[in-house]
Amino acid sequence: ESKMISFFCSTLTFFHEGEGGPPAGVTPVEPRAEFGTRGSRDECKNCSAAKPEGAGMSGGGDFGNGDAPPAPVTYVPPEEPTGETEIFKLTHEGINFDKYDKIPVKVTGRAPPDPITSFDEAQLTETFRRNVQRSGYNKPTPIQKYAIPAVRQGRDIMACAQTGSGKTAAFLLPVIAGIMEENRPASEYDSVQEPSAVIIAPTRELAVQIDREAKKLIHGSILKSVVIYGGVSVAHHASQVARGCNILVATPGRLKGFIEMGKISLKKAKFLVLDEADRMLEEGFEAEVRRAASMMPPNTLRQTLLFSATFPTEVQDLARTLLNEDYLFITVGELGAGNADVTHLIFNVPHTEKIGKLKELFSSRIDTSRQKSIVFVEMKKRCDFLAVQLCQAGYQSTSIHGDREQREREEALRQFKSGQCNILVATAVAARGLDIPKVMFVVNFDMPKTIEEFTHRCGRTGRVGFKGDAITLLDPTNDYEIMRSLVKNLHSTNQDVPEWLESEAGDATGTIAVAGDRGNVDIRENGGGGFGAGRYGAGFGGGAGFGGGDGGGGGGGGWNDGDSGWNSPGASNW
Repeated sequence: ESKMISFFCSTLTFFHEGEGGPPAGVTPVEPRAEFGTRGSRDECKNCSAAKPEGAGMSGGGDFGNGDAPPAPVTYVPPEEPTGETEIFKLTHEGINFDKYDKIPVKVTGRAPPDPITSFDEAQLTETFRRNVQRSGYNKPTPIQKYAIPAVRQGRDIMACAQTGSGKTAAFLLPVIAGIMEENRPASEYDSVQEPSAVIIAPTRELAVQIDREAKKLIHGSILKSVVIYGGVSVAHHASQVARGCNILVATPGRLKGFIEMGKISLKKAKFLVLDEADRMLEEGFEAEVRRAASMMPPNTLRQTLLFSATFPTEVQDLARTLLNEDYLFITVGELGAGNADVTHLIFNVPHTEKIGKLKELFSSRIDTSRQKSIVFVEMKKRCDFLAVQLCQAGYQSTSIHGDREQREREEALRQFKSGQCNILVATAVAARGLDIPKVMFVVNFDMPKTIEEFTHRCGRTGRVGFKGDAITLLDPTNDYEIMRSLVKNLHSTNQDVPEWLESEAGDATGTIAVAGDRGNVDIRENGGGGFGAGRYGAGFGGGAGFGGGDGGGGGGGGWNDGDSGWNSPGASNW
């Protein structure tokens, strides 16, 4: 692969210097300091080990836990459209939309409210009801039917539903209605803005998408939504916040920076929402989320809403420390299972033959002139290289990953959405929450490390009732640890599983867990260890031990305040 990367670096340099320009179909790449002299792999900083997106940023990035401050960012994104025609672009129903009503829904917790059957029952003002209609929402999806009345009742929720099922509106609508009842308009004259709702997302693109949806739903009201995220000028975001902020959508690092600068205070936040909550509670995000939560009113005085398509048991356990004890757990379909509207095709392909197989798919199975495809890879360095390879083969492609500048990431998405490039090569930065219309194919060029990430990737197609295909290039030699999980995930949505995969998975060692095994029910139903057990937060005495044994699950570890590390460890009982 060293030779491949060296070729890629020299190819970029070739494009930069304008020696004939790129081949037909190639999206030109702007010169960047990351690339050294032509053909020198050692001088290409992109070839270093991949870091979480935003690592190394201080305050202005998406993580805020780096080791050195970055150079000042001056990029200002284009102004969002304000005209009603542009704001209310309809989301048309797919041919399978009505089948959502047949998906089983399970709600656990004390006295859950009855589900709504129409948006007229959602206790919305006339302005918001009109915006719902103009947005093309004709009837609520299952997650909306159950989540909206639960939030309106004042309950904390942990909600899991398949990708593309309307989770964003499921939390935005009741939050907006609750803020409106609060009757506390944002003032552009306040030097420190105090939002009523804080929505935290793991990626910049998802944060922007949530903010656009919020602006659509609050159009014509006194409420104001603002989004802040890394890669954009801090001064630009500060000016946006200063104009007034009822709803703040943010990535963790930029939120941390604005709190430290005194631009934002969370002391009056009534709602805390974590979108893609399982990712938000993974290492790299968890400490920042808990630090932000500690600056808000206690969980008895705020509502905490956690949404995702997957909730493994260990994430549920961590999440409970943010929630009231009587939270509701809402599951639409089988927790962590795939989307039945997505058809899976699995190919046995050695790593060295994957590029050839991918080109074969684009020449025989996928019409790249009119059908959109997202190709997922694990490594950032492979992302750009594969996009160049496809371009040189005549397939118009672009790429998105955490090392690209924000301007480049936005341009790549614009090209993909507009159809200028119908192939997007991406890392995990595009796997979560992004709603790109009419993506017909997802290709797993590299398998992810977890079955939850596989579910999120495949969820970029088959959204809101539309059909889609997920194609996976599986190398049993490298991917054996996830094969058993993959087989069970495929069976959960009645997919055809190749005989060779059944056989290989049966012989494979390593993990046998699948999302349905690790978290297919509310962990409180299993007696779950102590409430609040986990890496953070003091544990409280548990109920029955795992499997219904006599011993009570012990409380969690000692208290961790997010900064000072562990104090005295807690005891455990079994």
